[in-house]
Amino acid sequence: MAKKREIQDYSTDPAAQQMLIRAEELKIGTAFTRADNMIACNIGAAGLCCKQCGMGPCRLTKSGDVGVCGATIDTVQARNLTRAIAAGGAAHSDHGRDMAFLLKATAEGKAEGYSIRDVAKLRMVASHYKIKVDGRAPEEIANELADIYIAQFGQQRGEVIPAQRAPKKRQQLWREQNVWPRGVDREVVEALHRTHMGDDQDPAHILNHAIRTSLADGWGGSMIATDISDILFGTPAPILGQANLGVIKEDMVNVVVHGHEPSLSEMIVAASQDPEIIEYAKAAGANGIQLSGICCTANEILMRQGIPAAGNFLQQELAIMTGAVEAMIVDVQCIMQALVGLAENFHTKIITTSPKVKIKGAAHIEFDEHKALTIAKTILKVAIDNFKNRDKSKTRIPQIKEDVIPGFSHEYINYMLGGSYRASFRPLNDAIMTGRIRGVAAIVGCNNPRSSHDYLHNTVVKELLKQDVLVVQTGCGAIASGKLGLMLGEAGLSEVGSGLREVCETVGIPPVLHMGSCVDNTRILTVLTQMVAEGGLGDDIDQVPAVGLAPEWMSEKALAIAAYCVASGAYVIFGGSSPVGGMPGRVDESDVVLHYISEGWEKIYGGKLEFIPDPNEMIKATLAHIDKKRAALGLPAWEENKFGRSGDARMLELEALPLEKKRVAIYGEVG
Repeated sequence: MAKKREIQDYSTDPAAQQMLIRAEELKIGTAFTRADNMIACNIGAAGLCCKQCGMGPCRLTKSGDVGVCGATIDTVQARNLTRAIAAGGAAHSDHGRDMAFLLKATAEGKAEGYSIRDVAKLRMVASHYKIKVDGRAPEEIANELADIYIAQFGQQRGEVIPAQRAPKKRQQLWREQNVWPRGVDREVVEALHRTHMGDDQDPAHILNHAIRTSLADGWGGSMIATDISDILFGTPAPILGQANLGVIKEDMVNVVVHGHEPSLSEMIVAASQDPEIIEYAKAAGANGIQLSGICCTANEILMRQGIPAAGNFLQQELAIMTGAVEAMIVDVQCIMQALVGLAENFHTKIITTSPKVKIKGAAHIEFDEHKALTIAKTILKVAIDNFKNRDKSKTRIPQIKEDVIPGFSHEYINYMLGGSYRASFRPLNDAIMTGRIRGVAAIVGCNNPRSSHDYLHNTVVKELLKQDVLVVQTGCGAIASGKLGLMLGEAGLSEVGSGLREVCETVGIPPVLHMGSCVDNTRILTVLTQMVAEGGLGDDIDQVPAVGLAPEWMSEKALAIAAYCVASGAYVIFGGSSPVGGMPGRVDESDVVLHYISEGWEKIYGGKLEFIPDPNEMIKATLAHIDKKRAALGLPAWEENKFGRSGDARMLELEALPLEKKRVAIYGEVG
């Protein structure tokens, strides 16, 4: 058994710490204590265990080991990594497929409660695919777009068409390497086929298809999901919200939505604002309904509706432990099976809603977009009816929350830099070219209970901000920064480098930009593509001074995201352990795959994937890469404190001065 950690080692979040103390008082286990009690298998963790057939499992633990079939260490590791990427890509892309079906049903008037909220986004996306928009109703355009998007999943030949939005040079490279995905489902199926016993046995060849499968996700299924979410629910723009467990209210019916499907969460939001439901809650003795989110669902409703986030992945159990949650409504992905057993200690109902997900012991109310609003009201009434069962003696709500401003879609970033008349990425490119902004870091992904909750995210974010690196975030990483107060205009600027601070003050943005849920990493790809198109930072993504980081990764989806970002030209750094690492203290053929996804992929795609556990080393590697890309572009070397006297900040200083001192400051001493 591993050594038990102290509460402060489990999480850096004070709200989480309060709930973990409460868990100890009640003798209730959590993901944190289970991680302590469960020693990770170092053979499986390094990808050295093959269980693809009934002759095994085969554990390859020393140099020269092969499986019963003769499979070598590098072949086994390549197969395991490719299968994980296929599973992660399937998860995100299956979400995209469901969104495409929802768009089709909405266009045909068959989806109760849904409508096309962003016609401009619909017309813009349709124009990418040569869909006629002039003189046509939005529903007619949407119907044709839905058919095109649905076809991307099942088509067997050709090219997944959203990838046509990548830089032209990148498209040419994908064709040369024969990795442009043909159809989302085809690439996932082929990944599983290639990695079956007795099939592909060349590690580089196997990993070549891992790239193709990941691209089917990033420039296919995930991009489709983001496009349709914006069309149906509105393209995000900055909005005020709150984050952390303190958003739960003692006098309200508390409903937490958790998972990844905005089709469900958006309809729960609509139903919670219905006068009939509000009156039903008041009749039950509550002052109303308090809706909040966990995980990527939290990001979806936070950035569009301003609905507060109760927390990120590792706070799903802690939300229930407040004793004040009437219902946790879940759909797909990142949902712990432990929730049901935990909820038995309180009055909380766990309600599953997806036809793909059931949990033994949970209630199941299946969601159907054709009766969406009706079902959403039914779910909320179940939660309201449970309000009377709350045990006030068990209620402990941490009074900790933070204001956040999420909603920086790539469309809004383009607008905010130049306004309505000259929306452009030119100011961002210029800020990087002059050195006001040293580079850009996309810090994304999960939490992992084997590290300290939020610590790696926050350590990396805070240090990069000091180094004039603009940070964009999605997923649980974004919620971590929100809880830290880094997503407000003036908050944290005293800890930000002088050049970046000048840009933030001038444009009026926080130093960390919230860009959405994990599936919305495609927004980051779009931003990088638009930066390339704007000029001055090279002609492809691999030349931009930018790095992607997932400090606390844990899911297969993260590996799929990493692979498609690498294939797009990005340097990607993961914290924690490598799923294809060598055995500790040894260098042998178990390092072949580890080196290939770094040096090998970099030679082909200009991007690479590395695993760096130490946050200080992550920061060093990030800055070194950014500076290397700056030098290759011929940009001036970054200088600390070279900038930082923006006109806006200077005017605020002058405004505070007495009149005489103001004159001296502006005109100097009069002799």
